[in-house]
Amino acid sequence: MERNLCKKKILFITPLPPPVHGSAMVSQYIKDSKLIKDSFDCDFVNLSISRKMDEIGKQSIMKIFRFLGSYIRVFLKLLLNRYELCYLAITCHGIGFLKDAPFVLLCKLFGRKVVIHQHNKGMSKCVDKKPYKWLLPLVYKNTKVILLSWHLYEDIAKIVKREQILICPNGIPETTETKESRECNNSVPRLFFLSNLIESKGVYVLLDACKTLKEKGYKFICDFVGGETKEINRAVFESAVKEKGLDEYVVYQGPKYGNEKEEYWKAADVFVQPTYEDCFPLTIVEAMQHGKPVVSTDEGAIPDLVVEGMNGFVCERRNVDSLANALEILLKDKDLRVKMGIEGYNQYINKFTLNAFEKNMNDIFNKILN
Repeated sequence: MERNLCKKKILFITPLPPPVHGSAMVSQYIKDSKLIKDSFDCDFVNLSISRKMDEIGKQSIMKIFRFLGSYIRVFLKLLLNRYELCYLAITCHGIGFLKDAPFVLLCKLFGRKVVIHQHNKGMSKCVDKKPYKWLLPLVYKNTKVILLSWHLYEDIAKIVKREQILICPNGIPETTETKESRECNNSVPRLFFLSNLIESKGVYVLLDACKTLKEKGYKFICDFVGGETKEINRAVFESAVKEKGLDEYVVYQGPKYGNEKEEYWKAADVFVQPTYEDCFPLTIVEAMQHGKPVVSTDEGAIPDLVVEGMNGFVCERRNVDSLANALEILLKDKDLRVKMGIEGYNQYINKFTLNAFEKNMNDIFNKILN
Protein backbone atom coordinates (compact mmCIF):
# COMPACT_ATOMS: atom_id res chain seq x y z
CA MET A 1 0.00 0.00 0.00
CA GLU A 2 2.77 2.43 0.93
CA ARG A 3 4.42 1.80 -2.40
CA ASN A 4 1.21 2.55 -4.31
CA LEU A 5 0.83 5.86 -2.50
CA CYS A 6 4.26 6.89 -3.79
CA LYS A 7 3.45 6.11 -7.42
CA LYS A 8 2.29 8.87 -9.70
CA LYS A 9 -1.23 8.31 -11.02
CA ILE A 10 -1.99 8.10 -14.74
CA LEU A 11 -5.46 7.88 -16.27
CA PHE A 12 -5.43 6.04 -19.59
CA ILE A 13 -8.38 6.92 -21.85
CA THR A 14 -7.91 4.68 -24.82
CA PRO A 15 -9.62 2.10 -27.06
CA LEU A 16 -9.24 -1.49 -25.89
CA PRO A 17 -10.14 -4.73 -27.73
CA PRO A 18 -12.57 -5.78 -29.01
CA PRO A 19 -12.50 -5.03 -31.87
CA VAL A 20 -8.88 -5.87 -32.58
CA HIS A 21 -6.99 -3.15 -34.44
CA GLY A 22 -3.59 -1.47 -34.13
CA SER A 23 -4.43 1.24 -31.58
CA ALA A 24 -6.44 -1.13 -29.38
CA MET A 25 -3.68 -3.75 -29.43
CA VAL A 26 -1.05 -1.21 -28.38
CA SER A 27 -3.32 0.04 -25.60
CA GLN A 28 -3.74 -3.52 -24.37
CA TYR A 29 0.04 -3.96 -24.34
CA ILE A 30 0.33 -0.85 -22.16
CA LYS A 31 -2.42 -2.09 -19.84
CA ASP A 32 -0.69 -5.47 -19.45
CA SER A 33 2.82 -4.04 -19.05
CA LYS A 34 4.40 -5.08 -15.75
CA LEU A 35 7.05 -2.37 -16.14
CA ILE A 36 4.47 0.41 -16.49
CA LYS A 37 2.21 -0.99 -13.73
CA ASP A 38 5.23 -1.24 -11.39
CA SER A 39 6.23 2.35 -12.17
CA PHE A 40 2.84 4.10 -12.05
CA ASP A 41 -0.60 3.81 -10.49
CA CYS A 42 -2.72 3.22 -13.60
CA ASP A 43 -6.46 3.55 -14.26
CA PHE A 44 -8.08 2.72 -17.59
CA VAL A 45 -11.28 3.84 -19.32
CA ASN A 46 -12.19 2.16 -22.62
CA LEU A 47 -12.70 4.78 -25.32
CA SER A 48 -14.01 2.32 -27.91
CA ILE A 49 -17.73 2.51 -28.69
CA SER A 50 -17.61 -0.31 -31.28
CA ARG A 51 -17.40 -3.95 -30.25
CA LYS A 52 -17.03 -5.47 -33.73
CA MET A 53 -15.14 -4.31 -36.83
CA ASP A 54 -18.34 -4.00 -38.85
CA GLU A 55 -19.74 -1.56 -36.25
CA ILE A 56 -16.99 0.98 -36.94
CA GLY A 57 -18.38 3.97 -38.84
CA LYS A 58 -22.01 3.00 -38.20
CA GLN A 59 -24.40 4.97 -35.99
CA SER A 60 -26.48 3.31 -33.29
CA ILE A 61 -28.24 4.11 -30.02
CA MET A 62 -25.99 1.61 -28.22
CA LYS A 63 -22.89 3.50 -29.34
CA ILE A 64 -24.33 6.74 -27.97
CA PHE A 65 -24.90 5.05 -24.60
CA ARG A 66 -21.34 3.66 -24.63
CA PHE A 67 -19.95 7.12 -25.37
CA LEU A 68 -21.96 8.70 -22.55
CA GLY A 69 -20.97 5.89 -20.19
CA SER A 70 -17.27 6.41 -20.95
CA TYR A 71 -17.57 10.18 -20.55
CA ILE A 72 -19.30 9.83 -17.16
CA ARG A 73 -16.65 7.34 -16.00
CA VAL A 74 -13.85 9.73 -16.97
CA PHE A 75 -15.62 12.64 -15.24
CA LEU A 76 -16.04 10.65 -12.01
CA LYS A 77 -12.46 9.40 -12.04
CA LEU A 78 -11.14 12.93 -12.53
CA LEU A 79 -13.43 14.17 -9.76
CA LEU A 80 -12.38 11.50 -7.26
CA ASN A 81 -8.68 11.09 -8.07
CA ARG A 82 -5.69 13.36 -8.42
CA TYR A 83 -4.06 12.18 -11.64
CA GLU A 84 -0.67 13.64 -12.53
CA LEU A 85 -1.15 12.70 -16.18
CA CYS A 86 -3.96 11.82 -18.57
CA TYR A 87 -2.97 9.65 -21.53
CA LEU A 88 -5.35 9.58 -24.49
CA ALA A 89 -5.20 7.63 -27.75
CA ILE A 90 -7.56 9.60 -29.98
CA THR A 91 -8.53 9.98 -33.61
CA CYS A 92 -7.19 13.22 -35.11
CA HIS A 93 -9.81 13.81 -37.83
CA GLY A 94 -13.42 13.25 -38.84
CA ILE A 95 -16.27 12.06 -36.64
CA GLY A 96 -13.81 10.11 -34.51
CA PHE A 97 -12.04 13.32 -33.52
CA LEU A 98 -15.33 15.03 -32.67
CA LYS A 99 -16.17 12.03 -30.45
CA ASP A 100 -12.76 11.98 -28.73
CA ALA A 101 -12.11 15.72 -28.34
CA PRO A 102 -14.49 16.16 -25.34
CA PHE A 103 -12.38 13.70 -23.33
CA VAL A 104 -9.22 15.76 -23.88
CA LEU A 105 -11.03 19.00 -23.03
CA LEU A 106 -12.48 17.44 -19.87
CA CYS A 107 -8.99 16.45 -18.69
CA LYS A 108 -7.78 19.99 -19.38
CA LEU A 109 -10.77 21.44 -17.53
CA PHE A 110 -9.59 19.53 -14.44
CA GLY A 111 -6.11 21.00 -14.93
CA ARG A 112 -4.38 17.70 -15.70
CA LYS A 113 -1.29 17.23 -17.86
CA VAL A 114 -2.25 15.61 -21.15
CA VAL A 115 -0.31 13.39 -23.53
CA ILE A 116 -1.92 12.28 -26.79
CA HIS A 117 -0.71 9.08 -28.44
CA GLN A 118 -1.31 9.47 -32.18
CA HIS A 119 -1.92 6.12 -33.89
CA ASN A 120 -3.61 7.60 -36.96
CA LYS A 121 -3.27 10.45 -39.40
CA GLY A 122 -5.47 12.65 -41.55
CA MET A 123 -5.42 15.92 -39.59
CA SER A 124 -3.99 17.80 -42.59
CA LYS A 125 -7.14 17.02 -44.61
CA CYS A 126 -9.47 18.79 -42.19
CA VAL A 127 -7.30 21.36 -40.42
CA ASP A 128 -8.74 24.28 -42.43
CA LYS A 129 -12.37 23.17 -42.20
CA LYS A 130 -15.00 23.99 -39.58
CA PRO A 131 -15.21 23.02 -36.75
CA TYR A 132 -11.74 21.47 -36.83
CA LYS A 133 -9.83 24.71 -37.47
CA TRP A 134 -10.80 26.04 -34.04
CA LEU A 135 -11.28 22.75 -32.15
CA LEU A 136 -7.94 21.14 -33.10
CA PRO A 137 -5.83 23.96 -31.57
CA LEU A 138 -7.88 23.75 -28.36
CA VAL A 139 -7.31 20.02 -28.07
CA TYR A 140 -3.60 19.98 -28.90
CA LYS A 141 -2.48 23.20 -27.18
CA ASN A 142 -0.15 22.61 -24.20
CA THR A 143 -0.08 18.85 -24.70
CA LYS A 144 2.66 16.38 -25.46
CA VAL A 145 2.08 14.24 -28.55
CA ILE A 146 3.56 10.78 -29.05
CA LEU A 147 4.17 9.93 -32.71
CA LEU A 148 5.21 6.56 -34.04
CA SER A 149 7.73 8.16 -36.41
CA TRP A 150 8.96 11.56 -37.58
CA HIS A 151 7.56 10.56 -41.00
CA LEU A 152 4.12 11.31 -39.51
CA TYR A 153 4.88 14.82 -38.25
CA GLU A 154 4.04 16.61 -41.50
CA ASP A 155 0.39 15.61 -41.11
CA ILE A 156 0.01 17.55 -37.84
CA ALA A 157 2.61 20.28 -38.37
CA LYS A 158 0.03 23.09 -38.74
CA ILE A 159 -1.30 22.44 -35.23
CA VAL A 160 1.48 20.80 -33.21
CA LYS A 161 4.94 22.28 -32.65
CA ARG A 162 8.02 20.09 -32.99
CA GLU A 163 8.95 20.63 -29.34
CA GLN A 164 5.65 18.96 -28.31
CA ILE A 165 6.63 15.73 -30.06
CA LEU A 166 7.93 12.53 -28.50
CA ILE A 167 8.75 9.51 -30.68
CA CYS A 168 7.92 5.94 -29.73
CA PRO A 169 7.71 3.21 -32.40
CA ASN A 170 5.33 0.37 -31.65
CA GLY A 171 6.55 -3.06 -30.62
CA ILE A 172 5.10 -6.56 -30.28
CA PRO A 173 5.87 -9.54 -28.04
CA GLU A 174 8.68 -11.91 -28.97
CA THR A 175 7.82 -15.48 -29.91
CA THR A 176 9.48 -18.76 -29.00
CA GLU A 177 9.86 -19.77 -32.65
CA THR A 178 13.18 -21.17 -33.83
CA LYS A 179 14.92 -20.02 -36.98
CA GLU A 180 14.02 -23.32 -38.65
CA SER A 181 10.29 -22.88 -37.97
CA ARG A 182 10.38 -19.57 -39.87
CA GLU A 183 11.62 -21.19 -43.08
CA CYS A 184 9.20 -22.43 -45.77
CA ASN A 185 9.39 -25.30 -48.20
CA ASN A 186 6.25 -24.66 -50.23
CA SER A 187 6.08 -26.19 -53.68
CA VAL A 188 4.11 -23.10 -54.71
CA PRO A 189 5.05 -19.76 -53.06
CA ARG A 190 2.44 -18.35 -50.69
CA LEU A 191 1.73 -14.64 -50.38
CA PHE A 192 0.10 -13.50 -47.16
CA PHE A 193 -2.19 -10.49 -46.64
CA LEU A 194 -3.26 -9.86 -43.04
CA SER A 195 -5.83 -7.13 -42.43
CA ASN A 196 -9.52 -6.63 -42.13
CA LEU A 197 -11.09 -6.22 -45.57
CA ILE A 198 -10.77 -2.45 -45.94
CA GLU A 199 -10.24 -0.93 -49.38
CA SER A 200 -7.53 1.49 -48.17
CA LYS A 201 -5.44 -1.48 -47.01
CA GLY A 202 -4.93 -2.20 -50.71
CA VAL A 203 -7.25 -5.17 -51.11
CA TYR A 204 -8.18 -4.42 -54.73
CA VAL A 205 -4.67 -3.23 -55.62
CA LEU A 206 -3.32 -6.60 -54.49
CA LEU A 207 -5.99 -8.50 -56.40
CA ASP A 208 -5.05 -6.61 -59.56
CA ALA A 209 -1.35 -7.33 -58.93
CA CYS A 210 -2.21 -11.02 -58.51
CA LYS A 211 -4.02 -10.91 -61.84
CA THR A 212 -0.92 -9.38 -63.47
CA LEU A 213 1.31 -12.10 -62.02
CA LYS A 214 -1.09 -14.81 -63.13
CA GLU A 215 -1.08 -13.41 -66.68
CA LYS A 216 2.73 -13.53 -66.62
CA GLY A 217 2.55 -17.25 -65.86
CA TYR A 218 3.52 -17.29 -62.18
CA LYS A 219 2.13 -19.94 -59.85
CA PHE A 220 1.34 -18.83 -56.30
CA ILE A 221 -1.33 -18.79 -53.61
CA CYS A 222 -2.35 -15.54 -51.91
CA ASP A 223 -4.04 -15.98 -48.54
CA PHE A 224 -6.22 -13.10 -47.37
CA VAL A 225 -6.73 -13.28 -43.60
CA GLY A 226 -8.90 -10.76 -41.75
CA GLY A 227 -12.43 -9.84 -40.82
CA GLU A 228 -15.23 -8.70 -43.11
CA THR A 229 -16.22 -5.01 -42.96
CA LYS A 230 -19.07 -2.83 -44.16
CA GLU A 231 -16.85 -1.91 -47.16
CA ILE A 232 -15.97 -5.46 -48.23
CA ASN A 233 -17.67 -8.62 -47.01
CA ARG A 234 -16.93 -12.18 -48.08
CA ALA A 235 -19.45 -12.12 -50.94
CA VAL A 236 -18.07 -8.88 -52.39
CA PHE A 237 -14.48 -10.10 -52.07
CA GLU A 238 -15.11 -13.51 -53.62
CA SER A 239 -17.06 -11.89 -56.45
CA ALA A 240 -14.03 -9.71 -57.24
CA VAL A 241 -11.75 -12.78 -57.12
CA LYS A 242 -13.99 -14.65 -59.57
CA GLU A 243 -14.31 -11.64 -61.87
CA LYS A 244 -10.51 -11.39 -62.14
CA GLY A 245 -10.14 -15.15 -62.76
CA LEU A 246 -8.19 -15.72 -59.55
CA ASP A 247 -10.19 -18.61 -58.05
CA GLU A 248 -7.13 -20.90 -58.05
CA TYR A 249 -4.75 -18.18 -56.81
CA VAL A 250 -6.53 -16.20 -54.09
CA VAL A 251 -8.26 -17.58 -50.98
CA TYR A 252 -10.21 -15.60 -48.38
CA GLN A 253 -9.56 -17.40 -45.10
CA GLY A 254 -11.60 -15.16 -42.77
CA PRO A 255 -10.34 -13.81 -39.44
CA LYS A 256 -7.74 -15.90 -37.61
CA TYR A 257 -6.30 -15.43 -34.14
CA GLY A 258 -3.72 -17.07 -31.89
CA ASN A 259 -2.43 -20.44 -33.06
CA GLU A 260 -4.60 -20.39 -36.18
CA LYS A 261 -3.05 -17.11 -37.33
CA GLU A 262 0.39 -18.47 -36.46
CA GLU A 263 -0.06 -21.30 -38.95
CA TYR A 264 -0.51 -18.77 -41.77
CA TRP A 265 2.65 -16.94 -40.70
CA LYS A 266 4.58 -20.21 -40.79
CA ALA A 267 3.25 -21.05 -44.25
CA ALA A 268 3.91 -17.62 -45.79
CA ASP A 269 6.82 -16.94 -48.14
CA VAL A 270 6.11 -13.22 -48.56
CA PHE A 271 4.04 -10.77 -46.55
CA VAL A 272 2.28 -8.12 -48.62
CA GLN A 273 0.50 -5.01 -47.30
CA PRO A 274 -0.18 -2.50 -50.12
CA THR A 275 -1.90 -0.01 -47.82
CA TYR A 276 -2.46 3.59 -48.83
CA GLU A 277 -3.95 4.87 -45.56
CA ASP A 278 -1.91 3.80 -42.56
CA CYS A 279 0.55 4.93 -39.90
CA PHE A 280 2.62 2.10 -38.47
CA PRO A 281 1.13 -1.29 -39.37
CA LEU A 282 1.82 -3.79 -36.60
CA THR A 283 1.33 -6.56 -39.14
CA ILE A 284 4.58 -5.49 -40.80
CA VAL A 285 6.36 -5.77 -37.46
CA GLU A 286 4.80 -9.24 -37.11
CA ALA A 287 6.17 -10.16 -40.54
CA MET A 288 9.66 -9.06 -39.48
CA GLN A 289 9.28 -11.03 -36.26
CA HIS A 290 8.43 -14.14 -38.30
CA GLY A 291 11.35 -13.64 -40.68
CA LYS A 292 9.23 -12.85 -43.73
CA PRO A 293 10.19 -10.41 -46.50
CA VAL A 294 7.73 -7.53 -46.75
CA VAL A 295 6.24 -5.82 -49.78
CA SER A 296 4.42 -2.64 -48.81
CA THR A 297 4.16 1.05 -49.70
CA ASP A 298 5.69 4.40 -48.80
CA GLU A 299 2.71 5.20 -46.58
CA GLY A 300 3.08 6.68 -43.09
CA ALA A 301 5.97 5.27 -41.06
CA ILE A 302 6.40 2.20 -43.27
CA PRO A 303 9.77 3.46 -44.65
CA ASP A 304 11.04 3.18 -41.03
CA LEU A 305 10.06 -0.49 -41.05
CA VAL A 306 10.77 -1.66 -44.59
CA VAL A 307 14.24 -0.75 -45.83
CA GLU A 308 14.15 -0.91 -49.61
CA GLY A 309 16.11 -3.89 -50.91
CA MET A 310 17.11 -5.03 -47.41
CA ASN A 311 14.10 -6.63 -45.70
CA GLY A 312 11.60 -6.01 -48.49
CA PHE A 313 10.37 -3.56 -51.09
CA VAL A 314 8.57 -0.23 -50.75
CA CYS A 315 6.13 0.35 -53.62
CA GLU A 316 4.26 3.40 -54.82
CA ARG A 317 0.79 3.66 -53.30
CA ARG A 318 -2.13 2.44 -55.44
CA ASN A 319 0.32 1.39 -58.18
CA VAL A 320 -0.52 -2.12 -59.39
CA ASP A 321 2.55 -2.41 -61.65
CA SER A 322 4.93 -1.33 -58.88
CA LEU A 323 3.42 -3.91 -56.52
CA ALA A 324 3.40 -6.69 -59.12
CA ASN A 325 7.04 -6.01 -60.06
CA ALA A 326 8.19 -6.25 -56.43
CA LEU A 327 6.26 -9.47 -55.86
CA GLU A 328 7.64 -10.91 -59.11
CA ILE A 329 11.23 -10.42 -57.90
CA LEU A 330 10.49 -12.38 -54.72
CA LEU A 331 8.46 -15.09 -56.42
CA LYS A 332 11.45 -15.82 -58.67
CA ASP A 333 14.14 -15.86 -55.97
CA LYS A 334 13.80 -18.06 -52.89
CA ASP A 335 17.30 -17.19 -51.66
CA LEU A 336 16.41 -13.49 -51.70
CA ARG A 337 13.23 -14.21 -49.77
CA VAL A 338 15.25 -15.98 -47.06
CA LYS A 339 17.93 -13.27 -46.97
CA MET A 340 15.38 -10.46 -46.62
CA GLY A 341 13.48 -12.41 -43.98
CA ILE A 342 16.61 -12.78 -41.85
CA GLU A 343 17.38 -9.06 -42.19
CA GLY A 344 13.82 -8.18 -41.14
CA TYR A 345 14.04 -10.44 -38.11
CA ASN A 346 17.29 -8.79 -37.03
CA GLN A 347 15.66 -5.35 -37.35
CA TYR A 348 12.73 -6.50 -35.25
CA ILE A 349 14.99 -7.79 -32.45
CA ASN A 350 17.01 -4.55 -32.45
CA LYS A 351 14.14 -2.03 -32.60
CA PHE A 352 10.58 -3.33 -32.43
CA THR A 353 10.14 -5.77 -29.56
CA LEU A 354 7.45 -5.21 -26.94
CA ASN A 355 10.17 -4.80 -24.30
CA ALA A 356 11.69 -1.92 -26.28
CA PHE A 357 8.26 -0.32 -26.67
CA GLU A 358 7.43 -0.63 -22.95
CA LYS A 359 10.77 0.88 -21.96
CA ASN A 360 10.30 3.78 -24.39
CA MET A 361 6.79 4.46 -23.07
CA ASN A 362 7.95 4.24 -19.47
CA ASP A 363 10.76 6.70 -20.20
CA ILE A 364 8.29 9.08 -21.90
CA PHE A 365 5.95 9.06 -18.90
CA ASN A 366 8.86 9.74 -16.56
CA LYS A 367 10.10 12.55 -18.80
CA ILE A 368 6.69 14.24 -18.84
CA LEU A 369 6.12 13.84 -15.09
CA ASN A 370 9.59 14.79 -13.84
